[in-house]
Order: sequence, then C-alpha cells, then structure tokens
Amino acid sequence: MPTALLQSNLHSLPLLARGKVRDNYAVGNDRILMVASDRLSAFDVVLADPIPGKGEILTRMALFWFDKLEDIVPNHLTGEDPVSVVAPDEADQVRGRSMLVWRLKPLPVEAVVRGYLAGSGWKEYEHSGSVCGVALPPGLKLASRLPAPIFTPATKAEAGEHDENISFEQMVRKIGADMATRVRDISIALYEAAAAHAWSRGIIIADTKFEFGLDEAGRLTLMDEVLTPDSSRFWSRETYVEGQNPPSLDKQAIRDWLEAAEVDGKPWNKRAPAPRLPADVAAASAARYADACRRLTE
Repeated sequence: MPTALLQSNLHSLPLLARGKVRDNYAVGNDRILMVASDRLSAFDVVLADPIPGKGEILTRMALFWFDKLEDIVPNHLTGEDPVSVVAPDEADQVRGRSMLVWRLKPLPVEAVVRGYLAGSGWKEYEHSGSVCGVALPPGLKLASRLPAPIFTPATKAEAGEHDENISFEQMVRKIGADMATRVRDISIALYEAAAAHAWSRGIIIADTKFEFGLDEAGRLTLMDEVLTPDSSRFWSRETYVEGQNPPSLDKQAIRDWLEAAEVDGKPWNKRAPAPRLPADVAAASAARYADACRRLTE
C-alpha cells in the first residue's frame, strides 16, 4: 500500500486554503495548484486516518472526466504540468495528485444531479413523495432508477458545516434565472454522458455533484473535481437490486461504519473528532476507490 499524504507542505507557494481533501496554493494571481491529499471526510468531518493513494486516484479520475466531457462545458485546467511550478524537493508531494487550474469566481451553489433514489433523497421521498421540491411518481423504491435525472441544488457550506439542499427557485434567487438554468441543463447533460459511459463499464452513477465558476470573461466553467467516489455515489451493476441499498464503490461503506461506531459507549454524534478508522476498513476503502478508477478509466 502506498504511503499516505495526510497534508501537503509546500514552501515555494503561498497556501490559500486547506479543504476537506485538497490543499490549494496560489500560483501567481491567475492560477491555483490543487493538491489532493489522502484525507477523507464523512458527514463533513475530516477523519484522522487517511486512505493511502486516494488523492492520486481522485486526480486520475477527475482528469479523465474533464477530458471526456470538455465538449459539453469548458473546465478550469490550464494544461500545464503541476510539477513545473514547485521546487524540486516538493515534486513528490505534487506528482500524480495535483491539478494546475485557472482562478475562477465560484458560484455559491453545488449542482447535484440524481439518477436514482438514494441517501437523503430516498428519506425525503418516503416522507413527501418529492426530492428538493421535485415531485416524483408514487411507488418508487429504495435505489429505484428515476424516470429522468433530476437537478437538486445545494448551498456550499463553510468548513465544518453541512451543505443544505435548496429548491431551484432558491438557486434562481442566488445566481439569477439565466445562470441557474444554464447550470441545471449543463449538469444534467454532464451526468447523462458520464452515466452512459459508466454503465458501459459496469458501474451505475446513482448521483453526483458538480461545481462551477466564472472566468474573467464571465464564461461558465466546470471546476473543482468531477465524478469521483468523493463526489458521487457509485454502484456496481452486478450487485444492483431495486429495493435494496446496493454495495458502493465510494465512501458509503465508511459512512456506514461510522454510523455504527461508538465513542465512550455512545453512538458517534457526527462531530469532530471522528472515531479512528480501523486499518482493514481503510484498506477496503482504498481497494474500492482503485476498482472504480480502473473500471471507469482503463
């Protein structure tokens, strides 16, 4: 198993921010070096135990999807080698797990697309027959494929806070009707293209989220990372059964373990610090990430 990188430490570039997974460094005034660590977050809490090799897998998958989907929407990649902007002694922290991207003005929403009924969407449907204000047909089951993908935006939370689902009308009030409509339509097109490819490789993309920003010319641009096990719910077609919670190829298994974990004899309250992750659970998660990457990109 590769050595894990819990946190990058670059001396040649100023640190902008450490996110749940990525460390972002300024490269001049117009670019950002995004370094994907092996950190893992669940329930918006960063776990103390990294998943070795995870950052490289996330980067490989994101680069694959950016390339595959670039005809639908521009993305934030500069095309430059990330190693070229750091000091020689920092190359090992950057190589294979970084993207050099243009600085954008991020839109204050997450673009969530759901093709199947799962997670919080299933819980909401059970209660109201709808998901984020989108009415759905009666009689759907857990993990049912939806008649058509639905767009269910969310607010982008500050570090340590939870994202909040919002209606399309609330999104319109945040970013305007024209931009909201463009984001919705492009997000659904991205999901449909990616889901068709994944299906051909034996993987179901149940849902995913995209993030967008505007460049200096005001052009809508896909940013951050796309269609990885961190931002998507992946199921294997082989084990998918409608009405059951399918085994996942993402971090759902770790969420499930954390849901059952106890701290001082009580269920974990989903606040930091999280319970320590057993080595076998971390290794199994690394294997699932690697399997999803291989099946989707090779």
